[in-house]
Amino acid sequence: MAIVLGRNRYGKAETRLVHVARGGDSHRLVDLNVSVALSGDLAATHLRGDNAGVLPTDTMKNTVYAFAREHGVGSPEAFGLLLARHFVGTQPQIDTATVSIEAYAWERLGPHSFRRSGDFVRTAGVTVGGAGAQVVSGLKDLVLLNTTDSEFHGYPRDRYTTLPETTDRILATAVDARWRHLTDDTDWDASFGGAHNALVEAFVDTYSHSLQQTLYAMGERVLAERPELAEIRLALPNKHHYLADLAPFGLDNPREVFIAGDRPYGLIEGTVTRDDAPPASAEWYL
Repeated sequence: MAIVLGRNRYGKAETRLVHVARGGDSHRLVDLNVSVALSGDLAATHLRGDNAGVLPTDTMKNTVYAFAREHGVGSPEAFGLLLARHFVGTQPQIDTATVSIEAYAWERLGPHSFRRSGDFVRTAGVTVGGAGAQVVSGLKDLVLLNTTDSEFHGYPRDRYTTLPETTDRILATAVDARWRHLTDDTDWDASFGGAHNALVEAFVDTYSHSLQQTLYAMGERVLAERPELAEIRLALPNKHHYLADLAPFGLDNPREVFIAGDRPYGLIEGTVTRDDAPPASAEWYL
């Protein structure tokens, strides 16, 4: 039986970048967390300790900062494409570069004053390789809640089932969504804003009989409204809310007082795709 080296990659994770564009009296602030991963002909370093083809990860970090100065920082997708194409184009031993970016929002308070806005984190993943460029945008930690218009009943029961059926419950989740673009050339900010709005609007508009149904409705709305997207993957944790028992205190509870559960929690995951969408050129994950 032979033992061989399997798939591998390496890179620099979580390079924190804050960029201030100072043109004019009103500044623009961009706050990113950038991770780079490279793969290709790297067998020599694994098998013999030969580092001739190993671009230092410190160089990757420095490239992020230098590119921010030389090229500026626009959308996370555009910046990711710039970096990934650079690494593939300048390192002959590298055939695939993946750049993953988290973008943190800041609310403008004045020409040069800002307040961190924390309702969700924007994400972008760019992979450049032999099949071209693949761009995946997304968001995480978008917390949504409906106080009603949610049911859960009609499910199978066995000897271990204790969950009571309900026709009126709180439905809450923290959306983690990724959507794959059909091309690597689009208006990234407009596309992101439209997809974000579609997710929220579908959550609000859907009378939910299950979180699975809500997931599909959200994905369907995004693809219906954003023709530049091929597919979307969603992970929706079910943030349970339990009716508090106030009877020991001589009080009723007409669905007004709840206990917010922490863990364990249900986790609903799924992909919604166009049936004619071209396959992904690289792996992508939630």
